[in-house]
Amino acid sequence: MTAKIGTLYGLGVGPGDPELITVKAYRIIRDTPVIAYPRKRMGDKSYALAIVETFIDTSRKEMVGLTFPMTRDAETLAREWNKTIATVYEYLKTGRDVAFVTEGDPMLYSTFIHMKRLMESLHPEVRVESVPGISSINASASRLGIPLADGDEIVAIVPATDDREQMRKALIEHDAVIFIKVAKVIDLMIDVLFELDLISKAAVVHKVTGQEERIYTDVASLRGSDLGYLTLMVVRK
Repeated sequence: MTAKIGTLYGLGVGPGDPELITVKAYRIIRDTPVIAYPRKRMGDKSYALAIVETFIDTSRKEMVGLTFPMTRDAETLAREWNKTIATVYEYLKTGRDVAFVTEGDPMLYSTFIHMKRLMESLHPEVRVESVPGISSINASASRLGIPLADGDEIVAIVPATDDREQMRKALIEHDAVIFIKVAKVIDLMIDVLFELDLISKAAVVHKVTGQEERIYTDVASLRGSDLGYLTLMVVRK
């Protein structure tokens, strides 16, 4: 008799406000015995976990912190990812479901994307299910009162980088652009906005809808600021 294998859920838990968790995500969090969550280093507080702690008694769950090192070294990444998949599979192979919680949506610039691919590659017998969540992009549009697209308008989601020409091109070619991970290049982005006469069309949001939410409409004043990782910029022509 073949032993039952648990299901791996990728749960989008929204941008920060616990009330923005979907009913389906809440049900799975409530019913799943193992809750896995991402963290950058051992001991770090997980933003995704902080969102769901409102709804669960962690003492009644198996809580599994998964460390994802912030490095581009291929050997280190491969080693750590293999350890992560092995850790999760230890629970799945005993028949227990595992819910991996991630802020925003699990299929949009999420750690879960690579987890899904690797789990399906190494353990194809595991059922993997993605449960959509409200992204910081959608939440920022609502908080700012800015429609991202209407009619035939074109909207782009762009990881902000120090490639000045690519940033210019994105702004020139689209009606609205959401630049994610913008904090590390905020000065360059301000320069580009001034060059294209779009500085008044931009807004910056940090940890949207969360307790630490900050909204900046005077983007020019942010030059030299340390804004933090979960920061995006919305530019609407």
